[in-house]
Amino acid sequence: MQDNWLRLYTSEKQKHVGKPLYEWLLETARKQGIAGGTVFRATAGFGRHGFTEETFFELAGELPMLVEFIASAEQVEALLALCAQENLRLFYTRIPVTHGITGS
Repeated sequence: MQDNWLRLYTSEKQKHVGKPLYEWLLETARKQGIAGGTVFRATAGFGRHGFTEETFFELAGELPMLVEFIASAEQVEALLALCAQENLRLFYTRIPVTHGITGS
């Protein structure tokens, strides 16, 4: 099956409508009919907001979060349009993918 792999980059402290942004993205994607999504928490990263790294003494840091979905082009476009409408400035990548399920 051909679809799109959408990856949205945020941070663990970034919020939208009173909740962590990654939670809002998962809930919104589910409501829009996207079949599944995953959030990954990084231990270190750098980008337009500088360098962050998890350390023993920095328990409340602002580490990068990666939210990803496999969805149709239409679903991805709708989610990105809603993010823009909500004035969210998120870096993202979008890659065409072939996917399936192994076994019988």
